[in-house]
Amino acid sequence: IKLEGVEKASVEDSKKVVQICTEYAQKGMFNIFLAVFFATLAFAFLEPYFFIGYLISIALFGLYQAIFMANAGGAWDNAKKIVEVELKAKGTDLHSATIVGDTVGDPFKDTSSVALNPIIKFTTLFGLLAVELAVSITETQGASFTNILSVGCLAVALFFVHRSFYGMRIGK
Repeated sequence: IKLEGVEKASVEDSKKVVQICTEYAQKGMFNIFLAVFFATLAFAFLEPYFFIGYLISIALFGLYQAIFMANAGGAWDNAKKIVEVELKAKGTDLHSATIVGDTVGDPFKDTSSVALNPIIKFTTLFGLLAVELAVSITETQGASFTNILSVGCLAVALFFVHRSFYGMRIGK
């Protein structure tokens, strides 16, 4: 989409931008979901006691990350209001910087921090079911089989993490 020399985007251009953003957001969600899914399986198959540590770390770090993102997003969001209303510095470099902060802060506060809650819940619920499966497989097939499953699931999780970071780049 080229908007050079155009002061206002057309409705078609706006729809195209929304379509591109939606496409990439859905692809990104798919990649992250599968990465979390297979990482949970990998840790569940590795060792039940190790998996307990994994669950505790997911819960603690996820909680504090969500609190951080909500607070940081709110701070960035409100910084623009302070610059505009109290400092009356609209149109300055400081105001431009706070607009960038507001653009980043809104998704932090409104979506990303809130999205960590379902990830924590899914990981815990699914992981407990997977650990039960892993223990029964270990009893029947042996520990080496569950270790092979663990390595395989970890490889799949790393593939989707790699795909999430490097495969989602927008081409020119």
